[in-house]
Amino acid sequence: MYPAQLGGQLRLFNSQEVDAIHEGVVKLLSEVGMQVKSKQAFEIFEKHGAWVDPATEIVKIPRDMLENAIKTAPSKIIIHGREEKHDAVLEKNRVHFGTGGTVMYALDFETGERRVTNTHDLRDLARLVDALDNISFYVIHTYPADVAEEDVDVNRFYWAITNTAKPIMGGMYTMKGLREAIKVSEMVAGGADKLRERPFVSFITLMVSPLVMDWHYTDFLIEVAKKGLPLAVPSEPLAGATAPVTLAGTITINLAETLAGLTLAQLVNPGCPAFIGTTSSIMDMNTGTYVAGAIESSIINAGIAQMAQYYDLPLYATGGQSDAKLNDAQAGYESACQAMTLGLSGANWIHDAAGLLENCTTVSYEKTVIDNEILGNVIRVLKGVEVNKETLAIDIIREVGPAGNFLAHEHTARNFRQEFYIPQVADRWNRITWSEKGSLDTHARAHRIAEKILKEHRAAPMDKKVQAEIRQMFPGIKGDDL
Repeated sequence: MYPAQLGGQLRLFNSQEVDAIHEGVVKLLSEVGMQVKSKQAFEIFEKHGAWVDPATEIVKIPRDMLENAIKTAPSKIIIHGREEKHDAVLEKNRVHFGTGGTVMYALDFETGERRVTNTHDLRDLARLVDALDNISFYVIHTYPADVAEEDVDVNRFYWAITNTAKPIMGGMYTMKGLREAIKVSEMVAGGADKLRERPFVSFITLMVSPLVMDWHYTDFLIEVAKKGLPLAVPSEPLAGATAPVTLAGTITINLAETLAGLTLAQLVNPGCPAFIGTTSSIMDMNTGTYVAGAIESSIINAGIAQMAQYYDLPLYATGGQSDAKLNDAQAGYESACQAMTLGLSGANWIHDAAGLLENCTTVSYEKTVIDNEILGNVIRVLKGVEVNKETLAIDIIREVGPAGNFLAHEHTARNFRQEFYIPQVADRWNRITWSEKGSLDTHARAHRIAEKILKEHRAAPMDKKVQAEIRQMFPGIKGDDL
């Protein structure tokens, strides 16, 4: 696995524009305010000196409260793996890519037909992520339709934890489910204190655009903040619908909303590992629907990444999706354009970057493999060009001389693996050899790779006794352990 690379080469704003966006955020929060539907959140803001209006549920966050929260929140958050080699360090412009979203459908691995997702998808996609080197984390991105509603959360986290040793993140549907997911994680970690020391799970709670904290997600935020576990508080304004159609306006309202969530988290538990986020995109003006694969989505997210670095806060960002229905050319170019843009922006935790099709409603096993290769190319760009005596190779060029050949030189054998990204899905053979190998297209080659992983790969094993205790404590967990 590549170590995390540094982005930040892409800069959209000059210093005056950064200051203007920040002042816009301050004005929105202190003059317009957030509608806070959660009673306990409303009371927390009131207690700490925010301006509140019970009749309208509006809370106005003063500049000093906002800026104190930004200073109090950690600039570095580590979301651990069950194995230390998978730890993700989120700070400044360090870039990590992973899965994301919560889809209701999958392209069936055997038939290719679209169907509803189930617990087997939770398990098998976690194993796929565990095996793919360029995907750093598993944001649980399927909804198991084969379990009771009250057991969805515990199933999602159980199957994730038991099938990947990489960092795990997920959204929640019920308070009961959130508490069960935390309990399962504590049991695996060996206790609540050990989970806080090395949290391998983290949680997502959303702000609602425009400028709303709903009671559901906000109460989740408070619960996680009290536990001191990592927490992303993204917002999802839609340019032209729930946000201004201008990208600068959408960036500003997104920042206001997510920073309001961060402020609440710091009021609940100063220093808790909460970080800001964006899942912004645009509305398609032809169809009136959400667009996942738009390049403007990546521009919005890249702008927020620059602002996150200005605030010295880690960022949960979105990039790598496609609106295509199949693993076709559209799926490839949309995902590649988004992933490259976000990587160059230096966003820290880039989710939705693997496997998603059809406006983020459908997951594909094969696209997960293809996206892993796209991310490998992005990571190679971020790695850049190292310049030193070994890489300049002046003595080697002198030794080989005019009209010579470098292929047989030891310098080539010593350096090619770190200089070249070697793809596993892409075909580079000539047509004759490609035909002899079965004339497979990209989807078919990715299918073969996924098939091998699902047949052979298993995540780092867990304590079987703990697994058995979890299954006994939570009988709503459905499916067979591998």
